[in-house]
Amino acid sequence: MYDIIIVGAGPAGMTAAIYASIARKKILLLEKSVYGGQIVTADKIKNYPGFDEISGYEYATKLYNQLKNFNPDIKFEEVLEIKNNENFKEVITNKNSYKTKSVIIATGTKNRKLNLSNEDKLIGKGISYCSTCDGVFYKNKTVAITGGGNNAIDDALYLSDIANKIYVIYRQKDFKIDSINLDKLKEKNNVEFILNSNIVNINGNEILESITIKENETNKETELFIDGLFIAIGHIPVSSMCKNLVKTDEKGYIIANEDCITNIDGIFCAGDVRIKEVRQLTTACSDGTIAALNAFKYLNKKEKNI
Repeated sequence: MYDIIIVGAGPAGMTAAIYASIARKKILLLEKSVYGGQIVTADKIKNYPGFDEISGYEYATKLYNQLKNFNPDIKFEEVLEIKNNENFKEVITNKNSYKTKSVIIATGTKNRKLNLSNEDKLIGKGISYCSTCDGVFYKNKTVAITGGGNNAIDDALYLSDIANKIYVIYRQKDFKIDSINLDKLKEKNNVEFILNSNIVNINGNEILESITIKENETNKETELFIDGLFIAIGHIPVSSMCKNLVKTDEKGYIIANEDCITNIDGIFCAGDVRIKEVRQLTTACSDGTIAALNAFKYLNKKEKNI
């Protein structure tokens, strides 16, 4: 039986694993895909203490290699369900079932999709959710980006220096953000704003060929022929494996205060999956630290009561 099972190998999960390893706890770190989480897609990180500038991939790799020095159990399996039994927790994956005394959920978020036909089919074939990852492939081409938040505007500004033409599509009449980058974007000659409109169709067989835009008030539809579509409409929490166990808000974010303690004794959460106002790399690492330390307190208390 493990002392702690950590679900998710992003910055929060790996930080928790490092602290647990230093404390000589028997741990298992589970990750369904690759280490690093969404920070891997960051082109440059300039706001993390200790680094003037570092790429997301390089940062994640340094963190992963640091963790491996402690020789923890790391398995790449998808967690399907977490159960709270009387004397132990059970973590069920697509390959195995594991028993543990405590759990730290650090599963982060995933990209929100438009949920249109052809969307999944054309990912990597004209559709992308990461401008810094794939923007270079659209040098001197025509692209569109949909979204109205800060991330969408920042991505559009980044792409405007690469693409020949960029359409910014937003479902509202006006942007609700106060952003210097929005002002900069409006000054770009190769940027065209299409507001109060939605993408209703994604067209193409083997590759993206065009998108169909519908204007909200008139219902007029327009076809835009583009080479790439970047979707930046936000994120959704990855919490399905525990939604019937721990309390979540209406969006699925796990409810826990800054102590990272959930409503279930012995289950903690850390990082972007937790309901919080600020989601940054530094706060993810902070959560990982706090969740691990509170897991230690839980384990010590449980041992004394035995």
